[in-house]
Amino acid sequence: MEFAAGAIGGVCGVAVGYPLDTVKVRIQTEPKYAGIWRCIRDTYRRERVWGFYRGLSLPVCTVSLVSSVSFGTYRHCLAHVCRFRYGSADAKPAKADITLSGFASGLVRVFLTSPTEVAKVRLQTQTQTQQRRPSASGPSAAPPTGPAPPVGRAPGPKYRGPLHCLASVAREEGLRGLYKGSLALLFRDGHSFATYFLSYAILCEQLTPAGRSRPDVLGVLVAGGCAGVLAWAVATPMDVIKSRLQADGQGQRRYRGLLHCVVTSVREEGPRVLFKGLLLNCCRAFPVNMVVFVTYEAVLRLMRGPLS
Repeated sequence: MEFAAGAIGGVCGVAVGYPLDTVKVRIQTEPKYAGIWRCIRDTYRRERVWGFYRGLSLPVCTVSLVSSVSFGTYRHCLAHVCRFRYGSADAKPAKADITLSGFASGLVRVFLTSPTEVAKVRLQTQTQTQQRRPSASGPSAAPPTGPAPPVGRAPGPKYRGPLHCLASVAREEGLRGLYKGSLALLFRDGHSFATYFLSYAILCEQLTPAGRSRPDVLGVLVAGGCAGVLAWAVATPMDVIKSRLQADGQGQRRYRGLLHCVVTSVREEGPRVLFKGLLLNCCRAFPVNMVVFVTYEAVLRLMRGPLS
């Protein structure tokens, strides 16, 4: 039941938050964007509404599996920990048990999400990457060896879609290319999911009315939204590094690895670079995780029946 409820909740969350995720990735990977509204305005002016949904199809297809694994792993890990420590899977878990189970949930999802994150980031940033490539029209450019392209026709995007992107990355960069930035993703998801589930459990406990075992719908909405905000506050520094590592590789590579990316980014743009997109992440996280948790809890209640 936890796997199914997590899958449905995850799909609903993606539908709500993807446009702001595109803006977040572009802010993190493009130094020219100094603010949220400038990025939104520039994206809309150049690409219209479709620009905010670049790379959406792959997350929609895979998020049900990933979210299912996240929630299912958390619940099953928590049940095993409680059975081991207290003799019963239904025993009330301690905060350390919830934290450990959330951390395990974040680690497991990395193996599934890394290739899709690479494709998503590449598709979300490929417009800007093409603009950064040097032009071949200057005096030092080599003369063309073939027929000139039709006048007025701009070069098409490198990646035609998520599957083409995955195939191109695998062909050009090998299997390691599909798992680029996975160490940063590991650091991001491990700590953020520990924070995510712990804060949700604490808030649900605080918002549960006297005489009841669970909070009402409003309590779930508030707890889910706040849990998402706290998780992304923890995750944002590694999210910035993850996005830069995964966008790297289109054209000339800049970063040799996780530590080099951190040092280079901080040296060139200051420590504030690690919190690029923090406000946007938090603004996106609240409604997305409100929807995720209220859907998750509603599906669980429907599956368990009215007497649960």
